[in-house]
Amino acid sequence: MTHALVNRIWPLDFQWQTADPFLFCVHHEDFYPKGNAQHGPQASLAGREMGNDFEGIDGWRMYHGQVVPGFPVHPHRGFETVTIVRAGLVDHADSLGAAGRYGGGDVQWLTAGSGVQHSEMFPLLRADHDNPLELFQIWLNLPAANKMVAPHFAMFWRDAIPMVRAQDNAGRQIEVEVIAGALGDARALAPPPNSWAARADHHIAIWLIKLERGAHWTLPAAVPGINRNLYFFAGESLRLAGDEIKVKHCMALNPALDAMIENGNAEAQLLLLQGRPIAEPVVSYGPFVMNTRAEIEQAYADYRRTRFGGWPWPRRDPVHDPRRGRFALYGDGRVEEPGVS
Repeated sequence: MTHALVNRIWPLDFQWQTADPFLFCVHHEDFYPKGNAQHGPQASLAGREMGNDFEGIDGWRMYHGQVVPGFPVHPHRGFETVTIVRAGLVDHADSLGAAGRYGGGDVQWLTAGSGVQHSEMFPLLRADHDNPLELFQIWLNLPAANKMVAPHFAMFWRDAIPMVRAQDNAGRQIEVEVIAGALGDARALAPPPNSWAARADHHIAIWLIKLERGAHWTLPAAVPGINRNLYFFAGESLRLAGDEIKVKHCMALNPALDAMIENGNAEAQLLLLQGRPIAEPVVSYGPFVMNTRAEIEQAYADYRRTRFGGWPWPRRDPVHDPRRGRFALYGDGRVEEPGVS
């Protein structure tokens, strides 16, 4: 399907295809059971490929975790991660000494830059009922000039993230969460200083869009020369430019045109990723994204030599005090606790 507005449509897999300057996006949705005393699942782990459990048996995955689901310590260089946690909790720890617990709408933006180790664990803190988790992790590339900047860790707490609310002519509700970029008068929180998103003329947008059943909403045009992908990840169906689109599909859109979205018979949820392409060579291997093969080899050599500052935590998969709420501990010792003045 191609026409003036929609350049291409394709089905969504586990790891979503993106366009420059984004590297990929993963939508994690795990229906974890009750937690045990170690904050792992109160369930048998038999039949799972422990250490690499991605099959989704019984509706959830351990990923690389052995006791607690998640991703124990691993390195990154040359790009950024934007992690949007819609349900459940993530416990963060890194080689800079930073740590945090966030979830329920919070966003973490991490510039790996010259190199950082971090862990992302999903503690199942509730022993009396299930522990569902839903998050997006988006990898945003860095240009060559910024690939070796100092790492940077930032939290966007849910109450501070701008939310645009509107109604169509029939009074049906539309909500747009502006995590990056701007929509009308709503401006996102400032991204890390060396991010490709830090310049307004790069037109980076990360928006979560919710449409009430039957709602009509126009995604406003941006500018020519950027990439714009719209991911329809929850709902039933919608119409775009006169064509019916089923859920679990992505649409690559012409950014210079308004896009009228007509939702179908169920609430729809969409993710918008757009931005000016960096337009540089991308060479990636595992956790490193650089511009040349030689730079990848250097990244591995540097990691073997320095461990990107080492690992200051007693475990490879740290889980924070279960009695503690959401917080961020920064490398300089500063502590944030949302809702605590």
